[in-house]
Amino acid sequence: MSKVSILKPSGQYSDIPLYSGKISAGFPGVVDEHMEDTLSLDQLLIQNPATTFFAKVEGDSMNGAGIFQNDILIVDRSLTAKDKDVVVAMLDNEFTVKRLRTSGPLRLQAENPVYKDIPITGESELVIWGVVTGLARSLR
Repeated sequence: MSKVSILKPSGQYSDIPLYSGKISAGFPGVVDEHMEDTLSLDQLLIQNPATTFFAKVEGDSMNGAGIFQNDILIVDRSLTAKDKDVVVAMLDNEFTVKRLRTSGPLRLQAENPVYKDIPITGESELVIWGVVTGLARSLR
């Protein structure tokens, strides 16, 4: 099962040069002449800074959705979760990341066939903490 640890944004933003040309997998081109603007990853990935938090993933239950161990989720608490959204939820006092399924019986769905859906019953205590709107991953 994938679990999450809640992280707080630093509050510091920085603009990074934005390359406006195409990136080719072939012969490298000149980059400097295509640097036209800057881009803040915060502005690109965070729509509602006051209600956004980060969460670090632990586990492999969401691998099929492209969410892997140690990825950093970008989670917006101001969004209303709907069917098929990936959410950070507190289920019986434990944080998890799963796909919310509201069509049919209410359940949390893993994106790894090794894990079964988690049905939400009257005995379950479920709190949706936010909707996952993006993620960050280090490739090194």
